[in-house]
Amino acid sequence: MKKHISNSFTLLNLFFGCIAIVFALQNGIDIIYTKEGEQFIKLKENICLASLFIAIAAVVDFLDGFVARMLNICSEMGKQLDSLADVVSFGIAPGIILYQFLRMGFIKDSDGIEVSVLFLVPAFIFSCAGAYRLARFNLDTSQTYGFKGVPIPAAGLVVASLPLIYWYNNSDFIYTLILNKWFLYTLTILLSWLMVSKLPIMALKFKDYSIKNNKPKIILFFIAILSAFLLKWLAVPVIFIAYIILSLLLKNKTTT
Repeated sequence: MKKHISNSFTLLNLFFGCIAIVFALQNGIDIIYTKEGEQFIKLKENICLASLFIAIAAVVDFLDGFVARMLNICSEMGKQLDSLADVVSFGIAPGIILYQFLRMGFIKDSDGIEVSVLFLVPAFIFSCAGAYRLARFNLDTSQTYGFKGVPIPAAGLVVASLPLIYWYNNSDFIYTLILNKWFLYTLTILLSWLMVSKLPIMALKFKDYSIKNNKPKIILFFIAILSAFLLKWLAVPVIFIAYIILSLLLKNKTTT
């Protein structure tokens, strides 16, 4: 019975990932006209609900691992189930978000409404890279307190932040950038490469509670608090970049 506690959290992760997919798919576009007659095309705000449920899935995913270690109920089935849930919540759902933003990036152009789906499906390179990364992780028993490549939840949360940054920022530059198709292609390839790479990346687990052995995590924590206060939703990619840099600069402390 005890072993099903952790699996219940894993299935909740999958459940919230499925809801995120529903909200990512159901958004359309809003056509807004100014008093001057100018036309603006926007993604509907309910795509932000996809971001919300991906974030909830991430919290549940963290609790899943925490509960499994605390109760010492780690199992091979739990490991496989966790990966299946993660590929939905942090692979497929963010892939659909990227697809929708690419679609918007093309629609902004004069002839973009007729864009071929072939220009949109590269968004799912992200999903495929995440699945590959999870399969490799399951076969590698050395990734306990450090990862080889960026974990899929971290990359998925970066993509999940796009709708929130899109809707809740006041910068025209950020708004224009986030709808730039070349930026989106670059982001997709970069995040995909980071996941399948073998870069030494820290796991946010505590082997002990000494400051000396957890310095990178403590630094990341303070960066997260400060950037959240100053940058709001833009803090998500900033924290992600800090996570990568700290992992590489302090790799001896992050992978042992």
